[in-house]
Amino acid sequence: MPSEDRVLVCVTGQKSCGRLIEEGARIASELSAELSVVHVAKVHDNFLGSVSEAEALEHLFDIAKNYDADMLLLRNDDVINTLAAHARKVGARVVVIGGRPTRGGNHLTRALQNALPDLDIRTVLSEEG
Repeated sequence: MPSEDRVLVCVTGQKSCGRLIEEGARIASELSAELSVVHVAKVHDNFLGSVSEAEALEHLFDIAKNYDADMLLLRNDDVINTLAAHARKVGARVVVIGGRPTRGGNHLTRALQNALPDLDIRTVLSEEG
């Protein structure tokens, strides 16, 4: 496991995820931690064939680069376990994800908290509601 603490930001193929990277960078700065960004695409998703998603991922790569963060694209149908394994691999201390405000809570947040009970999972709520 890496000796450095990391903040891992999980993004989708949407430009609005730039705000997640910015929040992750703020947290990483507070913790004197490294910043990593990850996107997990399901095996049969054709994200590079989608102009809007390809542009969004390029946009997110640029934002990550501005914060000296690495960004990795992974393919796996088991998104939660892939994110959890990657968080452990990079030595994440905090995981930042996006979500929508809901009464029952965010499914992804709960799933990651169950998979990574010892990590700090932070959900950045969308402004859309």
